[in-house]
Amino acid sequence: MKPTRRDFIRNVGALSLLSAAPGFAKPFSIIKSMSVSPNDKIRIATIGMGIQGNYDTRSALKNEGVEFVAAADLYSGRLTRVQETFGKDIFTTRDYREILNRKDIDAVLIVTPDHWHDKITIDALNAGKHVYCEKPMVQSINEGRPVIEAWKKSGKTMQVGSQRISGSVFNEAKKMIAAGDLGEINYIESNNDRFNAIGAWNYSIPTDASTETVDWDTFLKDTAKMPFDAKRFFRWRNYKNYGTGVAGDLFVHLITGVHYVLDSKGPNRIFASGGLSYWKDGRDVPDVMVAVMDYPKTDKHAEFQMVLRVNFANAGTINNNTRIIGTEGQLDLSGNGLVLSKKKLPKAPGYGNYDSYFTFSEAQQKEFEKQYNATYTAEDRKGEPVKEVKFTPPQGDDEHKNHFGNFFDNIRKGSQDTVENPIFGFRAAAPVLSCNDSYFNRKPVIWDPENMKLLKK
Repeated sequence: MKPTRRDFIRNVGALSLLSAAPGFAKPFSIIKSMSVSPNDKIRIATIGMGIQGNYDTRSALKNEGVEFVAAADLYSGRLTRVQETFGKDIFTTRDYREILNRKDIDAVLIVTPDHWHDKITIDALNAGKHVYCEKPMVQSINEGRPVIEAWKKSGKTMQVGSQRISGSVFNEAKKMIAAGDLGEINYIESNNDRFNAIGAWNYSIPTDASTETVDWDTFLKDTAKMPFDAKRFFRWRNYKNYGTGVAGDLFVHLITGVHYVLDSKGPNRIFASGGLSYWKDGRDVPDVMVAVMDYPKTDKHAEFQMVLRVNFANAGTINNNTRIIGTEGQLDLSGNGLVLSKKKLPKAPGYGNYDSYFTFSEAQQKEFEKQYNATYTAEDRKGEPVKEVKFTPPQGDDEHKNHFGNFFDNIRKGSQDTVENPIFGFRAAAPVLSCNDSYFNRKPVIWDPENMKLLKK
């Protein structure tokens, strides 16, 4: 589509409004964006303008040659806020299908409650739109293959939105593991704890919430029909009908990162347990969950176990991190960077101290020492000193912007090969959805990560 003077004025207006809005990162400058051909400009629309919808839209606009033209949301107040924030010329609607029908929209950002992900994604792909869908890609395992099939058939670009893997920390971790710095991976643990109301998803509810300002019937989709409940609409993560609990909100990031750095396709056995410890406010998903996942040996990694934990009632010290442990080293990843601790055991096992050696007779001790000295050289008895390597992300590193950058680059190339395409996204989503199945059914889930299907639930 050839840009017009009206397009140019709209861009300038949107830019000035964004720059003035408190808390909003400034998008690309008009001069800088001239490096992108007008023919390569990508026009986006966001479906779901809640918290993450706003953050995603801002991050998308940090990339050159991107224009925000439309938004959809089931709450009218958010549509008003879109025009207040991004410009009065932004097209707004409650009905996402009106966005899919517009010819001036190239790509859509799907940032709705989880139970709408599959339906809107498939509709958007069938309408010829490129799709950025927030994690988890689907709400239930049986929705995964239809999304993948629609994506393949469409030929369009699709990115799933677990953006941490597009940051420098995970890319550095991937390089270290590929170089063999950790030896064979055997255990991974990760935790994500919180102790505050907003962190536990009790988001603010507007005073005008009603059936007049909210399209409640559409929100419910195919779930149980019930009278309007503002808590369910604005705090949807608290309910299994609309969200995917702590597993779908937080475990999915951790699993996505592990799959990325190890080139893993996923676990084959998942078991989760937990309960509702503190936030007994009507929600029907746990606020404490621990999951144990068994990863089989592949040509990319050894067999290992992963343990994930979330605790929304941790009134103690919170220290969220991910630890990847191998036979020769350990990686500690956090929001501040990573630390590689490398240690290699000597070939000789040693003897003495808390060992059975002292229980031998004197004659047997002498014979043992003689054989030990004949078997191991002085070099065999030396262990490598502990090495520590720290990596801090460079100033300005923006994983969220980078994740969208990968999406837009592939759109321009006509490629479906994003860093987190639907196959990758489903392989990360299925284990977390299995955590919920395991929790509610109180039994392990057996998953085939290669063929992406349930074997036993």
